[in-house]
Parts: sequence; C-alpha cells; structure tokens
Amino acid sequence: MMKVAFYTLGCKVNQYETEAMEEMFRKRGYEVVSFEKKADIYIINTCTVTNLGDRKSRQFIRRAKKLNKNSIVAAVGCYSQIAPDEVENIEGVDIVIGTTDKEKIVDLCEEVKQKRRKINVVRNIKYHKQFDNLSIDNLESRTRAYMKIQDGCNQYCSYCIIPYARGPIRSRKLEDILDEAEKLAKANFKEIILTGIHVASYGKDLKNLSLLDVINEVSKIEGIERIRLSSIEPTFIDEEFMTNVVDNKKFCDHFHLSLQSGSNSVLKRMNRKYTTEEYKNIVNLIRRYMPNAGITTDIIVGFPGETEEEFQETYDFVKNIGFSRIHVFKYSPRKGTPASKFDSQVHGSVKHYRSEKLIELGNQLANRFMDQFVGNRMEVLFEENKDGYYEGYTTNYIRVKAKSSKDIQGEILPVKIKERENDILIGEIEEL
Repeated sequence: MMKVAFYTLGCKVNQYETEAMEEMFRKRGYEVVSFEKKADIYIINTCTVTNLGDRKSRQFIRRAKKLNKNSIVAAVGCYSQIAPDEVENIEGVDIVIGTTDKEKIVDLCEEVKQKRRKINVVRNIKYHKQFDNLSIDNLESRTRAYMKIQDGCNQYCSYCIIPYARGPIRSRKLEDILDEAEKLAKANFKEIILTGIHVASYGKDLKNLSLLDVINEVSKIEGIERIRLSSIEPTFIDEEFMTNVVDNKKFCDHFHLSLQSGSNSVLKRMNRKYTTEEYKNIVNLIRRYMPNAGITTDIIVGFPGETEEEFQETYDFVKNIGFSRIHVFKYSPRKGTPASKFDSQVHGSVKHYRSEKLIELGNQLANRFMDQFVGNRMEVLFEENKDGYYEGYTTNYIRVKAKSSKDIQGEILPVKIKERENDILIGEIEEL
C-alpha cells in the first residue's frame, strides 16, 4: 500500500483542508502515516502569514525529501500561491498547488509518479469566484468538528497577505454545508465550529443568504448540539444577530473578536474598519444578551510606528474590556504588504517587552474570568481522557476536567465547578 504523509502549517482552515485531502487519499487506497515516517508522497500545506511561515514551509519541504529521496513532494496552500516560482525552485519539489485545485491533489501526485515531471498548477486567485468544495466525511476520535464554509477576504488590512493568497470572498453552498453537517452528526459529532478566512462575509456573494442562515439551518440538524464560530469580524455583530442567536439553544456564547490594537491611531494604520469605541459597544451588546459569554481576541504588538503611548492605550483597553483570553503576536513584516514598507519599524526588544507585558495581563484576565464560575454548574462536552480525568469545553470556551470511571468521551454532561487549577477548571460530574 502506498503511503502519504502530511504536514500542516498555519490556521484552522489549513488544518481542515489537510484533513479533507487525507480523506481523498484514503478513499483511493493510500495509507496516511505521520510526517516523520518514510512515505511515498509528502504533502506540505504551507502558510505565508509571516516571513517565518514561509521559512518553516521551506524547511519542511526540504525535510520531506531527506526522509525519502525518491518520494513525491507537493507544496500546497498560501505560500505556494504567493510565490509559486520560488516554491517550484526549492530542491525536491515535484508539485506546486496554490489555494485552489486541492481537490485534484491525488490525480496530480499519480501523474507525477507516472511521468516524473514537475507540475505547477497555481493560477491567478484574483478572479477566482468559485468556492472549492472540499469536505470531510470521516473524522476519527473527535467530538468537535471544524467545517469550512467560506474562503477569501476583501478587507486588505495593511499587515496581512491573506487577501493576496486566498483571493476574493467565496461562500460555500448552503446545501453542501448541510450535507456535511448531516454526515458529522451521523458520525456522532456534537459540536460544529464554522470556519473560514473571513466567516462574517459569508453569503455576500450569494443571493439572500448570510451567516445567520447557516447557523439557523445547521441548528435544525438532529445530533448537532453546539454551533460555535471561529474568529469573527467585530462589526458583523449587531442587534439583529444577537436577538436571533440568544434564542438558539445550540449557539455557543463564545466570540473570538479580532481586535489587533486598542489604539485608534494604530487601527487606522492597520486599515481595520472600526474604532475602539465601536468595538467596546459591540462587546457591551454581546454581554447584554449573553452575560457569561467568553470573548477572546488577537492583539498585534509592535506594529510600525507604535509608540509607548499607543501601546499603553492597547494595554488599558484590553484591561477595560476584560477578555476571557487573548492571543498576543509580535508584528512581523510581511513582504508584499503595505505595512512592511512603513517607516518606524519597532525594535525587536521593544516588541518582546510589550508582548510579555500583555501576555501577563491576558493570564490575569483569563484567571479572573474562570474564577467567577467556581461553584457554578456548567455543561461540558468531554473530549479526551488524561490520567483518569476527562477534559472538555464549556459553551463559553473554558477548559474543564472531571473524574469519571466510565467512558464519557463525546458526552455533554453537567459539572459542578469546584476550583481552578492554573488555566483549567476542576469539577465533579453531577448525576442526571
């Protein structure tokens, strides 16, 4: 049996697409093995968000050929899309696929195997209007499933290469989404996370459809108990959206609202489409309808020209909002984006200091958010067993562990929270 191995860099969308490609190979009789093992084919799903992403992509492409010099190596994804010629010239690369045409991956690998010639199928993404319908039928030993419903981005933030790598917004057909959701329900998945490059724009290229329609329709599927959103543009959230989802028993009270900076002057340079005042109003709106909502975010420190005063504005804003969790990134210039040419690039040591300071604040806020639920009863979807404790997540995205003598993986159970231990809550499963 021919063996294929995958390595995925980057975001949840990439991870979803890798799983879809793995399934294609399995259906054609291939065995999927771990990347460090000897395989006949290696697929590297690349990332290009930062220059570091490019470098790591190149490293894994070269590593694949060292594992088996006779193997076929395919570089797919965002880095391949942005720099197809550069990728093709990396020693050992046989196939270059961008962010489209991944559904042809097995055929292309078999063509290279027969003809032993390089193939580069990267095309101009700018005019690509069709959603590439990758789907997953069989996910193994999981309880939560990511489902890609959208691709592309029209935002053009000044630091971001993704619109150039992923192209314009494209939405997946609703019937295809529901078909995959039905299959996931039959495979005993209880939670679906709707994901994409810019999920909030779902339906803008279709007639009379929005993200709310997807949420409402997926929630009708028997067996799906939870629907969660991946990262969402803050300005998408409005009164109409909240009045709809607050009555939907399956919609999770967790919002990952990308902030990037708490300073209006920095947000303007980033070409973000909101102010801190608008962002705060959106958070207040969410909390009015869902008081216990988990609100998580991303912050970039050290954006070009970020002064100490602007950083302090971000620090104070983050503290004031009281996020349940923050992800902090040090700005990394990405060639091909406007921000990489901005003056006043911030020194690495300053970025490091600001990052550490914000991470420390983030930990304090996360602990404070979790502490308020000690003594409460919370519903937990249990996922895995670690040393006699089962771990899982609440609807508002807090990790909880509890002891159980029976297998409760994939079950949603009421848990009385007893205490917090670092970044996890400990509880006891209540008898139903």
